[in-house]
Amino acid sequence: MEVERVQGIASLSNQNGSIPSEYIRSLSEQPAATTIHGVLLAVPVIDLSHPDAGKLISEASKEWGIFQVVNHGIPNELISKLQKVGKDFFELPQEEKEAIAKPANSKSFEGYGTKLQKEVEGKKGWVDHLFHRVWPPSSINYQFWPKNPPSYRDINEQYTQKLIEVANKLLGYLSKGLGLEENAIKEGLGGEELTYMMKINYYPPCPCPDLALGVAPHTDLSSITILVPNEVQGLQVFKDDHWYDVSYIPNALIIHIGDQIEILSNGKYKSVYHRTTVNKDKTRMSWPVFLEPPPEFEVGPIPNLINQDNPPKFKTKKFKDYLYCKLNKLPQ
Repeated sequence: MEVERVQGIASLSNQNGSIPSEYIRSLSEQPAATTIHGVLLAVPVIDLSHPDAGKLISEASKEWGIFQVVNHGIPNELISKLQKVGKDFFELPQEEKEAIAKPANSKSFEGYGTKLQKEVEGKKGWVDHLFHRVWPPSSINYQFWPKNPPSYRDINEQYTQKLIEVANKLLGYLSKGLGLEENAIKEGLGGEELTYMMKINYYPPCPCPDLALGVAPHTDLSSITILVPNEVQGLQVFKDDHWYDVSYIPNALIIHIGDQIEILSNGKYKSVYHRTTVNKDKTRMSWPVFLEPPPEFEVGPIPNLINQDNPPKFKTKKFKDYLYCKLNKLPQ
């Protein structure tokens, strides 16, 4: 059975000026009705070269669950190349993209696809995506890496090496912010087996952006997410009972605290509730990398953070079981 891709639906929709009903959100979710317009949320922007960077990251993770980092050490030119090879992939002929589509019966996310999880009220997100693991080498399946453009693999491997340095620094700061040893959080996520999952989101132009969402409201099930956006506005965060646009800063990395860090910290760090809007005239893209524990690895509150006055707020469970419950909208 041929799968409908949003990129194809968008071509037709932009010709007739309407979108299929399954992409129209209920009134309580429509961006026009639920966004505070004209205000950009002042998410903390942290200079990673600043002597107080660790303290600022810890504070932002407790209060916001999201922050942006600059002077992170990944060359701007490399970020531009990452964006270009990803964009080039999505502009390939459809049959070439389908050659690395996620297999219908696959339990993994990996591959080119559209639907990700159980859809609430049958509503769909205005997005196509590509998932593939980039680290550690033992977890990589090159079957799901584009062969075109030819530089795709090399650019992604270069980016991953730089990203690992940033991730180790962030995880170390998050550990020390809880009064723990620098490696405590990374070890609590599987240590060197921590998996890096690249996702490219492709949100084509939408003739009715006030009615649709790219990605519905959610928290990330990862530990942290390190994201590169393009210049098209789309990320929104829920703060003080309202949805706000997050400002775009060229070449900054957007960091989301995900569910596994909230669990490890026993709730001290907050997983950020966010969603994605779409644009009438422009294609929005983003490149999140999700840092995930290995499937069989058990994640729970770090024992040093638990005592009589601070009992565990979360169950300890295998990451694959957490994932299953989250995707199928089951209680944890």
